[in-house]
Amino acid sequence: MLPCRPEEALLLRRVLLSMSRSRRIRHLVETAPVSRSVVARFVAGTSAEEAVAATRDLVSKGLLASLDRLGEDTLDLHHATDTRDAYLKMLELLAAEGLTAGAEVSVKLSAVGQALPGDGEKVALENARAICAAARTAGTTVTLDMEDHTTTDSTLSILRDLRADFPETGAVLQAYLHRTEADCRDLAYAGSRVRLCKGAYKEPESVAFQGKVDVDRAYVRALKVLMAGEGFPMVATHDPRLVAITEDLARRLGRAKDSFEFQMLYGIRPHEQERLAAQGQKVRVYVPYGDEWYGYLVRRMAERPANLAFFLRSVATKG
Repeated sequence: MLPCRPEEALLLRRVLLSMSRSRRIRHLVETAPVSRSVVARFVAGTSAEEAVAATRDLVSKGLLASLDRLGEDTLDLHHATDTRDAYLKMLELLAAEGLTAGAEVSVKLSAVGQALPGDGEKVALENARAICAAARTAGTTVTLDMEDHTTTDSTLSILRDLRADFPETGAVLQAYLHRTEADCRDLAYAGSRVRLCKGAYKEPESVAFQGKVDVDRAYVRALKVLMAGEGFPMVATHDPRLVAITEDLARRLGRAKDSFEFQMLYGIRPHEQERLAAQGQKVRVYVPYGDEWYGYLVRRMAERPANLAFFLRSVATKG
């Protein structure tokens, strides 16, 4: 049985986030015979074509999508360029399939060069600019994913530069960071698309709330700022309480259903995604794809013990 007391859940989260950086454990998990079939529950294939097929299925159910090519901490210029080109290919495929009205792309700046020594921030900006230009040509948008707290200022700086030419570029803020409520106030302006998530990286107590209750309260405070603002909130949560709070805030603030959206992860609570969409809510599914799935998968397990339970049950069954 998984631990359920708050202190045990916190310990489990810390262990899992430590695992996300372990090369040895990563190798063991990636090479385990059962891993691929289990990962398919959370990752929409390894190729762009498989991700497009998954997107087509979601759109047919009245859902939206945001596609993320998995990969981060790129320390090679050619790898960063290859990642940029892969996004350009994805946008071409989405346009050719007529899916760009319902699908955008999410980009981790570390995957397109942010972590390169020297001029990494400049490289990431130029690669992201190329992706934004291609997205606009295709008739869709880009959202810049947020990573660990050491990159927050750099990511928001690149966001400001991109929004000078591409104001539709989406931002992501992580509720567990102490700074996020203030960042929400800065970004809650007309035309500003902001995804609010809880946060999925191992962060020190000096910069981030640690316990579930504290993180949930921080999420609600930030959510209230965004919902009361003039921007477009993208509410990333699977928590039924937070979904209900969002709907209540929308009613009290007179927000139309098309003035915000819910965002949920591929493979997690799909029936809830379809239920909300059937009620007229905008629901976007975050669709990861590619070979570099290990870090993503472990962070998803750290976010919710139920995700870990599913993974372990699947391994036990297939083993």
